This record gives sequence, C-alpha cells and structure tokens, in this order.
Amino acid sequence: MLQYIFNILSAPEYLNTVYTRSFIAFFISLIVSLCWGERLINFLRLHQKKGQPIRECGPQSHLETKKGTPTMGGILILISTILSILLCADLSNAFIWTILLVLTVYGFVGFADDYTKVTKQTSNAMSAKMKLFLQFLTSIIAITIISYQTPSDSRFLLTIPYFKDLSINLCWFYIPFAMIVITGASNAVNLSDGLDGLASGLMILVLPVFLVIAYICGSELFSDFYILPIPNAAEVSITCAAVIGSCLGFLWFNSSPAKVFMGDTGSLALGAYLGTISIILKHEILLAIVGSIFVIEALSVMLQVFWFKRTGGKRLFKMAPIHHHFEQCGWPETRVVNRFWIVGFILMIIGFLAIIHK
Repeated sequence: MLQYIFNILSAPEYLNTVYTRSFIAFFISLIVSLCWGERLINFLRLHQKKGQPIRECGPQSHLETKKGTPTMGGILILISTILSILLCADLSNAFIWTILLVLTVYGFVGFADDYTKVTKQTSNAMSAKMKLFLQFLTSIIAITIISYQTPSDSRFLLTIPYFKDLSINLCWFYIPFAMIVITGASNAVNLSDGLDGLASGLMILVLPVFLVIAYICGSELFSDFYILPIPNAAEVSITCAAVIGSCLGFLWFNSSPAKVFMGDTGSLALGAYLGTISIILKHEILLAIVGSIFVIEALSVMLQVFWFKRTGGKRLFKMAPIHHHFEQCGWPETRVVNRFWIVGFILMIIGFLAIIHK
C-alpha cells in the first residue's frame, strides 16, 4: 500500500525501497503493539476470569506467580505484524501472501487451542493429531507456492552454511523435509514459550540474520556474496522487520513479571513463520544453528519422553522443556531467560558469519 501512496505523491525513490519500507514496517508494528497492548490485556482479563491454566506438573512456583495471567497475547503480535506487512510490503509478491497464509492459519490453530484451554480450564485442549494435521496441510500448501516461485535450478537445494557454493539437491525429498522444518519450528517455539519473555526475546535475536539474508539474496547484492539468488525475496526482509517490531512491543508487556502470555496463538504462528522464511531463503540448516535454543528445547522434551519410557520412569532432566530443568536447579526465572538471551545473541553473531563475502 505504501508503494501505491508513494507513487501517487511522486515521493523520492529512496522512500520506496525495500530498505526504507523495512524500517517503516518495524516502527508501525512496534507502535501498534505498544499502543494497543494495554487495551488487549484488559480485554483478555475481562474475558478470562481465571487466566491461562497452569500445568500442575510444571514448576510449583508457577502455580502462584503466574496464576490468573491472561493468555492469547499472540493476537497482539499477529495483528500488528499482519497490518504492518499489508501496509509496507509488495502485495503482488507471492512470498508475502504465503507468509500471511502461514501466520493466519497457524495463529488460528493456536487461538482455537488457547480458547479451549481458558474456557474449559484445562492445559490439554486440541488433540495433537488434529494440530499436526492442520499444520502439515498448511505447510504443504506453503511449500508448493514457494517451490513455484523459486528458480528451478535451486528449487530443491539444501544449502550448507559456512561453506562456499556447497549445497545438496534433495529432489522430491525436499518437500517432506520442508514440511518437517515448518511444523518442527512451530512446535519448537511453542515449547520455548514457558517463561516470561523467553520466546519473544529469542525471536528478536534470530530474525535479524534472516532479514539481512533476505535483503541480499533478493537484490543485486547477491553477486557479492555466496548466497543463492532468490528473485523477489527481498520483500521477506520487510516481514522480518515487522515481526521484530511486534515481538519487541509484545516484550514490553511480556517481560517478567508478565502481564500477558503469548499462548499458542503467537508461538505456533511465529515458529511456522521462521520455518517458512528459512525455506524461502534456502537456509534451513542456518535456522537450526541460529535458533539452536528452540531446537534444544524441543529435543529436551523428546529425550525426556524417550528416556522415561525406556528406563521405566526415570528422568533425564529434572523437568522438560530444558528451561524448567534450570528452574528446578534453583535458578530464578529471570536468570534462565537472561542467560538464554545471551546464548541467543552469540548464536545471532555466529549466524551473521554465514553471510560469506566473495
């Protein structure tokens, strides 16, 4: 929409660049989040008398400190992000509509799950099978659109970061692999959303790497780097800026002690978004590196379940996901979050090192 307005006003050309529109997208989503956050929280409190149900099998301290806190705060992230994208991005770009599709559907799945939790006051709402069905169905639609928008010679390539021009052609195996990336990232971020500010803070640290990669590989700058050229992918950087602004605004209300929780509404959508842009930009392995904390959180749950069943009831960690393990070791919640953020910052720097200059 901004492109249309700038053209009508005959605005200077630099205002209509991806670079400028990314900055505008960031500030729009940030301002919307900050301005409407308190209103949304009050609305959620009014309609969620008891707040989000706290798992009885989780840390006992959470039963006291987090009781009554409303959930579904991810609505704030989604509304500010989608509004910002619609205003600032090129709406003729298929990648943009694919991203909007993923955010909307995964957000709706999370919303349905959260709504059931707060209305029935149960921590177990939508069945895992139904969730996975909707997630995989949406991911295969997204992957199909992305594949047709990607040059045929790089459509099924899996790039290896930190190695110049090294990639693997997965052929048709790429499709199920990409489905696992989107769905896996969605559930990994969901599992990480267990402490105040943890998931939103980590998202802010992961996304700058992909913002820069999107800008490079979708513009003429790609010729100066060992990055696959992806036509029209530069617009993805605008979505990255929008999500960063939304998460930063949400963090204002979600930092300890949280006034609102993100809920599945936000975490499932944000994780799926990460997986989707990594597929668009052909940097799925880099996502696993920069988002290592998300990966470790998911692995800790899988290992805990496996070990519990294999050993007849013994636990590998004191509690899973792993951020609860550190809480059970005596770490205050804020220390766990802050140290995870520090690791996330280090991983972001490592991610930037993958942008190898020729």
